[in-house]
Amino acid sequence: MNRTLDQHVLRSLRKVAAFFDARKVGEVGSLGFRRSTDLLSLLACLRGLVEEGLLIPGRSSFLDLGCADGRVNVMMSYLVKTSVGVELDEWTLEEYEPLKNALLEEMAREDLRSPPDNIFLFHGDSTDKQVHQDILRETGLSLGQFDLFYTYLVMHEEFARLVADRAKKGALFMVYGLDRILPRYDGLRLVTSPSSAGGIAAVYRKT
Repeated sequence: MNRTLDQHVLRSLRKVAAFFDARKVGEVGSLGFRRSTDLLSLLACLRGLVEEGLLIPGRSSFLDLGCADGRVNVMMSYLVKTSVGVELDEWTLEEYEPLKNALLEEMAREDLRSPPDNIFLFHGDSTDKQVHQDILRETGLSLGQFDLFYTYLVMHEEFARLVADRAKKGALFMVYGLDRILPRYDGLRLVTSPSSAGGIAAVYRKT
């Protein structure tokens, strides 16, 4: 099993990170009313997961439980078989298409690989069973079939319970936005800390 990223893919991922990191939102940068994942920091975490064999490029399935404008889904599309996101705020989700179209233009100009056609975004509440029925109908994936779940620190406790209750054994739950104080979740075991995963995210495994 290959535990390193193809250099062409890595160049494309760095471009995706630079594109979205230059377009953060909020009243005061990324700390305003809406927070954005720093994709360059996330990329360091993801490379670590690949090297440790926790993320298998082209085989894992990914679900962002609060995807906002879909930027994490775009990055993950290069690394997983299926990249799914759910967002409660419809107006935020509507930013996905124009941002992606602008990204595609830049990728083409620089002869970089465009995001694969494996991204599925849904409007709704990630804890709503109807949303997961919609995901199953569109992608063929039930909640219990996803390998990796993702959330910003907001609502991490609610989403941890969802993963602990309904995800398959061994599924991973990545929480972004952490520092030195790490939350503990019933039914989930810490497998990587921020110090070993790019300095900002922790990954838990369902036991």
